Amino acid sequence: MRHRIAIVAVLAVAALAFDAAFATRHGFFDLKVYYGAVNWWVHGHGELYDFIKPRSTYGFTYPPFAAVAMLPMAFVPWGVAIGIASLMTIVATGLVVWWLVAEPDRRYKTAVILALLIAYEPMRETFLFGQVNMLLVALVAGDLFFGVGRNRRWAGLGIGLATAVKLTPGLFILYLLLTKRWRAAFVAMGTAAGATLVTAAAAPDMAREFFTNALWDTDRIGSLAFISNQSLQGLVARLNPEDPSKAVWLVLAVGVLVVWVVRSRRAFRAGDEAAGLAVTGVVSSLVSPVTWIHHLVWLIPSLILLVNAGFADRAHRWRHWGVAGVGYAILCSKLVWPFDDHFSGFWGYLGSNAYVFVTLVLLFVTPIRSPHEVIAQLGVAERGPGGTPELANPVRP
Repeated sequence: MRHRIAIVAVLAVAALAFDAAFATRHGFFDLKVYYGAVNWWVHGHGELYDFIKPRSTYGFTYPPFAAVAMLPMAFVPWGVAIGIASLMTIVATGLVVWWLVAEPDRRYKTAVILALLIAYEPMRETFLFGQVNMLLVALVAGDLFFGVGRNRRWAGLGIGLATAVKLTPGLFILYLLLTKRWRAAFVAMGTAAGATLVTAAAAPDMAREFFTNALWDTDRIGSLAFISNQSLQGLVARLNPEDPSKAVWLVLAVGVLVVWVVRSRRAFRAGDEAAGLAVTGVVSSLVSPVTWIHHLVWLIPSLILLVNAGFADRAHRWRHWGVAGVGYAILCSKLVWPFDDHFSGFWGYLGSNAYVFVTLVLLFVTPIRSPHEVIAQLGVAERGPGGTPELANPVRP
């Protein structure tokens, strides 16, 4: 036990030292935008989407319900808002990792992975920007893992709330439809629509501004070719920043979605909900028009499943761990940033899109267990629609 504690402590200290040396201090920039916009609105200075953070071009970009969810920030000092947001991110990350890590030695593996995630660039960016990403991952993961069996009537609630806060998790509604979980899909759609409509009824001017103006104002989020945009759209935009090809982006997006349909349906048929979460999270990062680096926390489930597969599949252990290790190392490295101002030429284009290429690899290599492996590892409580096994303990992958 002592040597395990020592290993975790050494990894955590090394990751913190790495961050101290290489991490960019963002001063909770995005949280300042949320905090400023919500206070601006609540305290009568103007409409939510009229707020622009001083000395920047950035304003509130999320749907109106997100502002409602953030209302407590209007009544606490800035330092308290930082503390609450940071604690929520830490708790959400711990829950997601705990749910995904497989037995045996679950506590030890969870501690090791959490220590390593300190150095993971999307994770540290999420924390240092004060972003909401991990809260959304936890909402979606909790919904998928717990919204089965006896709790099926609640399935879709977390995905619906996450979609009402930020549009990107809406792909998980399509995942529910794709896997013919009609009730859960309609609960998710009803929750997202209900939260949005209630907010619109309470603040119609704010809703009107978002859906008619702010949603379409790309100047609020910056250039699509900006190096932090590690989506397919960013990859295409860096080919021609002045006039990105929508046709090329569409072809790539459709191709990725086809692969997603095949792999996510296979995961569902096997009863491997963790793989469904991971593959859909990977695809959401690729097809979203804007995927800032901190959004790539959606790749964490895929990396964890590769680690799990390495423990379970001795014959291919080093292949799984090798892919996970290389992907993790690249996504810790800040590799894309030296190419911020020059992403032309072969090496410039390769380096500037390194995180997109890692994400594409994960789309194809995220492990999906066979039904036999799922049953052998977890046991089966009952059979769901189409004979899909519903896991006795669906939290564990």
